[in-house]
Amino acid sequence: MDILGYSGSGWLPSALYLLLLVFLSSRPKGKIESSAFNGLIKAAIFLILLVHGIQLHDSVFTPKGFVFGFAQDLSLIAWVGLAFYWFQSWFLPIASLGWLVLCFAFICSVLPVLFSGTLISPTSVSDPWFKGHFIVATISVGLLSLAAMHALLMSVQDRALHRQLAIIPNSRIAHWLEDLPPLMTMESLLFNLLYVGFALLSLTVFSGLLFSQALFGKPLVFDHKTIFALISWFLFAGLLLARWRVGLRGRAAIRWVLSAYTALLLAYVGSRFVVEVILQRT
Repeated sequence: MDILGYSGSGWLPSALYLLLLVFLSSRPKGKIESSAFNGLIKAAIFLILLVHGIQLHDSVFTPKGFVFGFAQDLSLIAWVGLAFYWFQSWFLPIASLGWLVLCFAFICSVLPVLFSGTLISPTSVSDPWFKGHFIVATISVGLLSLAAMHALLMSVQDRALHRQLAIIPNSRIAHWLEDLPPLMTMESLLFNLLYVGFALLSLTVFSGLLFSQALFGKPLVFDHKTIFALISWFLFAGLLLARWRVGLRGRAAIRWVLSAYTALLLAYVGSRFVVEVILQRT
């Protein structure tokens, strides 16, 4: 069956994400889950990740060549973020972040079905250097996306602790916030994500700058994508330097993370969105 030009399997990841979200939201609020139940949820997430990953690979690396666009970019970012969350959830108390990550993955998994992307290159699918650059870039942005969601969650938690948000007692949101680790632990987890994500982002940005001709088949051009990628890199570098030198933390660190991530999205997603959706060019 074809829907909007895609086979019915194109909708499968988003349908599975939706089913899992509906199931989780139907659970009684405040209920303490058993280890067996948590293991079952992790197994379900792993299976959905497998389906989503295969679907993404086949839709990007096609027999015609490398097909890509803002929708595929966001879907890959969400996949990497969820995969890293799944791995970390075995060792760290980050279960409360799962709802946010799953919602992001569900929304982003729908986009490639609605926006098919464009044929970027018929030959790059067989180029190992390009594939390596692409994989590292996707992982770095996915990790930093998870860090941005983590920072948003910290902002909500901080405002709730200072009673700057009206939270109904004994509500689902109240129980959700109560299940979060302490802010100090959340902050430590945030910077662990940032360290790894920034290292991979550095490799991505500077390999692209130095080997533009070999990777993309054209000389380096300081376009909007390159400029925003560099702005994001400098913002993340400044954040980590301030953390090391003066112990930057709290709301200032959160605002810095979100600003740097916004620039990153403008570089890797925003430019493709403008070309494909607003300008309707390939």
